[in-house]
Amino acid sequence: MSDRAPRSYDCEVIVIGAGPYGLAVAAHLMENKVATQVFGDPMSFWRRHMPKGMKLNSPWNATHIADPHGALSLDAYMSRHGMLRREPVKLETFIDYGVWFQGCAVPDIDRRMVERVESCGDGFRVVTVDGEAVFSDRVVVAAGLAHQQCRPVAFDGLPASLASHSSEHDDLGIFRGQRVAVVGRGQSACESAVLLHEAGAEVEIICRGDIRWLGSGGPPRNAVFGWLSERLASPSGLGPFPLDGLAKMPAGIRAWFNAKCLRPGAAGWLWPRFEGVRVRAGERIHGAVAAGERIALTLDRGSAVFDHVLLGTGYRIDIVKLGILAPDLVRRVARHDGAPRLAAGFESSVPGLHFVGASAVASYGPLTRFLAGTALTARELTEAVLERDGHAAPQRRKRVPDVPRAIAAMPRS
Repeated sequence: MSDRAPRSYDCEVIVIGAGPYGLAVAAHLMENKVATQVFGDPMSFWRRHMPKGMKLNSPWNATHIADPHGALSLDAYMSRHGMLRREPVKLETFIDYGVWFQGCAVPDIDRRMVERVESCGDGFRVVTVDGEAVFSDRVVVAAGLAHQQCRPVAFDGLPASLASHSSEHDDLGIFRGQRVAVVGRGQSACESAVLLHEAGAEVEIICRGDIRWLGSGGPPRNAVFGWLSERLASPSGLGPFPLDGLAKMPAGIRAWFNAKCLRPGAAGWLWPRFEGVRVRAGERIHGAVAAGERIALTLDRGSAVFDHVLLGTGYRIDIVKLGILAPDLVRRVARHDGAPRLAAGFESSVPGLHFVGASAVASYGPLTRFLAGTALTARELTEAVLERDGHAAPQRRKRVPDVPRAIAAMPRS
């Protein structure tokens, strides 16, 4: 393995990932004159792994990417481009907003993908896909949900032509005219079912329990319960309030806490579009086998044959599946069920190695799974870096981008 001795470090912090969390962290670090290099294609997971026509589940006030001055909100983007506020926010609008944020706050991004992260002396060696090595004091892994899909064991060994995860598609129109089963009852499963139906597929949702509808627009319910739900709605877009906004809860209640806030549910605004989607609630899948060019499922109450099964079964964090951490580095990261155990500043048990976004949920709570968590994350991580590395020599610092000037230089449309 290469050693640090023959050369100086290229930067203080390398951020791997250019989604909302990676961009927010980088913007805060650079504002504080921390020499930071970001690797990744901006907003690529949102473009390539979410279907056209999707809308964000988070409310408007929880759909901003955090920047140090609060100048790069979704409101600022819409105003800059002469667009009207519409909720729920369209996927395409949010992707464009994320790219605009990146151009303003983090203009110098290396779009190459990272192939490997290794320990190197008291820092890290990051190798890109073309073989170039970059050295840094710290690494922030902001890979989001990439490679974290949860696939039920019943579908092991089946080809993607018969069973695929919802994150494997950016256009569900390819299933027009087919009979498709959607497995799950969360937002991803329910919205995928609606988009499939609207694209001309025959759709059935298969789920272990009833669908839990969140917010206004859902099916009729008790008036008092509905009134309370509306007024106790979480400002961050998850819940239940006020548990959603807490971070670093005691370890003894962490699993209960996260499960309570992240249990499956679908936005009420999907309900009016649900007509034509059949729901098989209370059904478990006991087996799945290929039946010629179709797939047969064994259920609690009989069996059914489909052209395709779409797994809206969510994600399960396992940093090994990221595929970029060297084996010896992974072994040094303290984990629980695959997720890293994080201390203050989102730092793992390996000094200088940080994980943000979905990888931080087990340690910091559900807020870090959603856009509303970018502010807390970027602020706390930056404060930790400044506190521990404040002695860094000035020549190792990069010039801070002029954010207001960068905004003015951006095209209006």
